[in-house]
Amino acid sequence: MVDLNLKPIGTVQSALIKREDCPLQGDEGAPEAWLNIDKEFLPGLQGLKVGNEIILLTWFHLVDREVLKCYPRNQINSPHVGVFTTRSPDRPNPIGLHPVKVLAIESGRVKVYPLEALDGTLLLDIKPVIRSTIPG
Repeated sequence: MVDLNLKPIGTVQSALIKREDCPLQGDEGAPEAWLNIDKEFLPGLQGLKVGNEIILLTWFHLVDREVLKCYPRNQINSPHVGVFTTRSPDRPNPIGLHPVKVLAIESGRVKVYPLEALDGTLLLDIKPVIRSTIPG
């Protein structure tokens, strides 16, 4: 087994405080949020512009990492399915994936929309959206 060491690059500052406050997906009513980038990673923002579409990778710090099955979209009348077929935050490695748009960049922080991550969520990485087609 490989020992993985992740180093967060910052944290999310959001109006979402409790899990119950979070929409299931960003496009289902998630608010704007700030990404507070740690000073040592600020050079990595060079070239980022307002209007860019980016993908955030986060670490869901308040989840159950033992969950392997869940009800899709919390529909308890549906059959249980494996978490790897859902976007459930409860999973062995609680990595969040969030497509967002950059609204502002200022003094070591980036304002994005929409983001369904809780206040204090660890930010692992920022990647540009690349529009391509997955082959056959």
